[in-house]
Amino acid sequence: HVQLVESGGGSVQAGGSLRLSCAASGYGHITKCMGWFRQAPGKEREGVAAICRIGGGTDYSDSVKGRFTISHDNAKRTLYLQMNSLKPEDSAMYYCAAGFRGGQTRLDGNYNYWGQGTQVTVS
Repeated sequence: HVQLVESGGGSVQAGGSLRLSCAASGYGHITKCMGWFRQAPGKEREGVAAICRIGGGTDYSDSVKGRFTISHDNAKRTLYLQMNSLKPEDSAMYYCAAGFRGGQTRLDGNYNYWGQGTQVTVS
C-alpha cells in the first residue's frame, strides 16, 4: 500500500520561501518519476514540477521555472519542492504524486498515487 504524506506548507509573504516535503512509503523503490502538482480554488490541477529517477531529469512549468526546484532523496524516500520568490498566484493546495505510468511527467493522469496535499498561501 503506497502512502504519500506532504508537509511544509504554510502562509508566507510574497517574496518568501517554503520547502515542501513528500514522504513516501509502501513500495520497494521510488517510481520512475514523481511530481508536484497544485490546485487553487476554481482552477484545474496544474503540474508544477517533476523529476525522474533515471538520469535525474527535471521538468518545470513555465510559471515556476527559475523559482522552484524539485529534488529527491532516495535514501529517505522523500520528494522535495524548494519554492523561492513566492507570489500570491502560487497560493494553492500542493500535492505530490508517484506511480508514474509513462507519458508527460507533469500530466496528472499519468500518476497512480497521490498524497492528501499541503496548503500554501502567499499574501
